[in-house]
Amino acid sequence: MRGRIQALILLALALLRTLWRLARGERQPGLERFRENYAEDGLAALTATDRSRMGEFGRCIACGRCDRDDGPRIAASEGQFHGTMSLVLAASRSMPDYAAAARSFAYVSDGDLELKEGLCPTGVPLRRLAAFVRANAPAARVSLPRAQGTKRLASSFPPSERGRS
Repeated sequence: MRGRIQALILLALALLRTLWRLARGERQPGLERFRENYAEDGLAALTATDRSRMGEFGRCIACGRCDRDDGPRIAASEGQFHGTMSLVLAASRSMPDYAAAARSFAYVSDGDLELKEGLCPTGVPLRRLAAFVRANAPAARVSLPRAQGTKRLASSFPPSERGRS
């Protein structure tokens, strides 16, 4: 019950803040507001061109054909590289993980990616995906809470059931 009251208070304060800003005519441009809200989550603002490219990157159907000849790379990476398909799936769906994906792309050359593009039945542009990930990696961060440990996430268990399992 206490958590719900806290949540309602936070929502009420956010509403009052929004209404106050609207009444005073304070408006932030959308891109500036986006950066303020999502930079801590590792999400970068994208251009219209980047957004259309992301659609191409997401065509992967996880067939595994691009994993051909990845065994030696996987072994040499010592856990950094899990195969091209895993990398493509992660890189095309989760921007905050681009820093890790960029490190993984280091194990596959552009020449290898070109060969793998020829194997892909859906035509995922692997070289463009790698370039896109490398370009956006500096803005990314890998799943660290904003407060780095002080932020409390809500539990899916009711308070009376926590600690029983």
